[in-house]
Amino acid sequence: MTSLNLLATVSLGYVAILFMVAFWADRQALRGRSARFMRSPLIYTLSLSIYCTAWTFYGAVGYAARSGMEYVTIYLGPTLVMIGWWWGLRKLVRVGRSQRISSIADLLSARYGKSNVLAIGVTLLAVVGVTPYIALQLQSITLSVAIFAEADPTRSHNESGTVFWIAMGLACFAILFGTRNLNANERHHGVVMAVALEAVVKLIALVAVGVFVVWGLAGGIEETLARIDRSPIGHWQVDGGRWTAITFLAAAAFVCLPRMFQVMVVENEDERHLRTAAWAFPTYLLLISIFVVPIAALGLELLPQGSNPDLFVLTLPLSQGQNGLAMLSFLGGFSSATSMVIVAAMSLSTMVSNHIVMPIWLRSTGAFKGASVSGDVRSVVLFARRFSIAAIMGLGYAYYQISGGGAALAAIGLISFSGIAQILPALVGGLFWRGATRAGALAGLTIGFAIWGYTLLLPEVAGGVFSASTLANGPFGLSWLRPQALFGIEGFDPIVHCVLWSMSLNVAAFALVSVISFPSPMERLQGAQFVHVFDHSAGPGGWTGSVAQSEDLMIMSQRILGPEDAQNFFQAALRRQGGPGPLPEPTPSFLEQLERELSASIGAAAAHAMIGQIVSGAAVSVEDLLAVADESAQLLEYSSRLEAQSKELSRTALQLRDTNQKLTQLSEQKDAFLSQVSHELRTPMTSVRAFSEILRDEPGLTAAEQHKYASIIHDEALRLTRLLNDLLDLSVLESGAVSLNVSTRRLGDVLDHALSSALAGADGPLQIIRDRDREAVEVETDVDRLSQVFINLIANAQKYCTATDPELRIHVRSNGDRVEVDLADNGAGIPVDFHEMIFEKFSRVTPERAGGAGLGLAICKEIMRKLGGDISFLSEQEGAAFRVTLPIRLKIEEIR
Repeated sequence: MTSLNLLATVSLGYVAILFMVAFWADRQALRGRSARFMRSPLIYTLSLSIYCTAWTFYGAVGYAARSGMEYVTIYLGPTLVMIGWWWGLRKLVRVGRSQRISSIADLLSARYGKSNVLAIGVTLLAVVGVTPYIALQLQSITLSVAIFAEADPTRSHNESGTVFWIAMGLACFAILFGTRNLNANERHHGVVMAVALEAVVKLIALVAVGVFVVWGLAGGIEETLARIDRSPIGHWQVDGGRWTAITFLAAAAFVCLPRMFQVMVVENEDERHLRTAAWAFPTYLLLISIFVVPIAALGLELLPQGSNPDLFVLTLPLSQGQNGLAMLSFLGGFSSATSMVIVAAMSLSTMVSNHIVMPIWLRSTGAFKGASVSGDVRSVVLFARRFSIAAIMGLGYAYYQISGGGAALAAIGLISFSGIAQILPALVGGLFWRGATRAGALAGLTIGFAIWGYTLLLPEVAGGVFSASTLANGPFGLSWLRPQALFGIEGFDPIVHCVLWSMSLNVAAFALVSVISFPSPMERLQGAQFVHVFDHSAGPGGWTGSVAQSEDLMIMSQRILGPEDAQNFFQAALRRQGGPGPLPEPTPSFLEQLERELSASIGAAAAHAMIGQIVSGAAVSVEDLLAVADESAQLLEYSSRLEAQSKELSRTALQLRDTNQKLTQLSEQKDAFLSQVSHELRTPMTSVRAFSEILRDEPGLTAAEQHKYASIIHDEALRLTRLLNDLLDLSVLESGAVSLNVSTRRLGDVLDHALSSALAGADGPLQIIRDRDREAVEVETDVDRLSQVFINLIANAQKYCTATDPELRIHVRSNGDRVEVDLADNGAGIPVDFHEMIFEKFSRVTPERAGGAGLGLAICKEIMRKLGGDISFLSEQEGAAFRVTLPIRLKIEEIR
């Protein structure tokens, strides 16, 4: 049985080999004698295997044991990208090389107007999404060491100590070989060679275990397939939604993960290598995944129940006494974890240093204000990157300790992919859409990141932040805000649910805000450079300077690049110009080259800001920028005119639409009114005629019968009289021929009279809620007309209030020389569609329940206008609520 001492010896020896390979590659590159194979497409393809982490090496087998063939989606996404979108990757690489991009945050910053705010957002998202993933790699190494520790009773195993020393060792390796050069855009030959070597080791290890399982344990391919069919894996079912979501996430992560961007774009030596990688890398993925299912099936069959399927790659060889094979498997998993952690820490440190640490330091020391400020920027940048690597490794270690290395880490792979995928819309949009803006990118990233954190990260990571009640019922009991059933969409897998909402709203916000916002001149220049990168391979334009500024530029460049590199750069530029010297002319072309050179060290945003301070931001002499500025001015002028005309047309169209809608409703109401009036007139007249004929033609009627028929005729005549009175009332009020009988009366008495009249003979109870003290106000008005208004409103409340216990609240308030009376019931209210029509003639909200012709509220409106007041509908209140406003003293001119 392998002892921990032997395991430690082999691991240290393997790490020593990695150090020697990395050191040799760096020395060869430094001397300019790097071997041809170091710059070959094979090394580039192997470096892409950084995608295959410990989650892939160990977790793929566990994934297959738990979920069947779903593990294929993790390999399918990158394969589709490499085969079907290699031309997009080629454009991404060309942009990276032409713009001297040092990270994915730097690329987005450069594309959207050198925006450091956007770069900070991407950096924070990457750190939040990748740090738990680093903890997952540390856990995989710790679990694999624990397997050997269980079999070695002579040695005790301190899990916490193991994780700490592993994290420290990986940090030292990343610092030593990832920050040797300040220029983050230059290839890190040592790291790339180490990653390529680890790619070979983990492939050999997994294939070796697979060969042993198929031919050493199962007895050949045919028997292996039979055992797979008998295992739970043979009964897997495809969940189309989850397969699609995970495949998309794997494809997005392959493009957007900082470590993948580092090796695919920053470390790319020749974009033609992508042609080889387009078929070679999918082949590598096929080889590393082909034995996953056999290992999972045999592990489920042969190992004790309850064994961790994530570690079948190790425990199967150990259970069969194959210690050497188990050691090789351990080195494969160790390689998968260490390569990912090293490159991820290196790329994240560049982002943190360039976009967070350096801008803060430059502003705090005043370095943006000129080139003569003392201090070595070069040493500060290198220290910031090294400190960032240590801090990122510390965060991964801290997360591992806080989470306890529990089951929550098993889901980190897909959770991390979901978070990093939020970068994709801004990235792809920036490459192919000139209209994409910084505001749109920020909006999309912010919304996508927030929804990802709310729906997936917080409920799943480290035991979950939300309580069971919040997950089941939503915050504050709002079910449509349930983190895993957002907007009431239920039944989805959490991953599918998160991808659906975060990506759709991310894309929608990105597109919408980009359309309604206007890009700055710098954004438009950079947009043209990115979208048409194959037509314009030069860097971003927009600079001009004077001879006097050349010395300041030289001083600044020495502080950032170092004296030797800066002098070599300036001398090379001087030779190209063919000038007399001693420094090159700060032409636009030279300043563009200098900005690209500096951006590789401190990021595009900081480089642009520092050069801009020295040359005073003088960009108006560049032809491209002049054209853009002129075009922008014209567009703004045209846009202003069009916006004014559009607003005017919109207002006119809105008015016409409202008028047309109102006329249509009035026409319909008028038709209904004419039909109702005809019915109201015909029905009583028919009754009058019928019963009068009976009285005339039937001589033998008794006195009781005569009284009955005469009463019917009398009632129907009164009904006709009321209808005619309403029509005459409205006609008189509208013509202005009404005469008012003004008198002084206590408002409470007017309301008492209205209530007794309106509720006399009412079918059901209507509770009246009043404050009589407030009603003790004397009003000078036409009391009969005012009482008519109140009677109509009270009668409507009695007739139409649908509440179980109907009530009418009457509230009186004095407001200066006017008094307001609110009458509100507790019923269902009036539908929104009728709010603007309720005071129109012939308008009836509920014709089936109406007893009149729809003239009551129209008459009330006209009465209050004659009384110098108004009546309005209070739509913001529950139920049907009206406000009657009238002057306390009716003026003579108001009567007229």
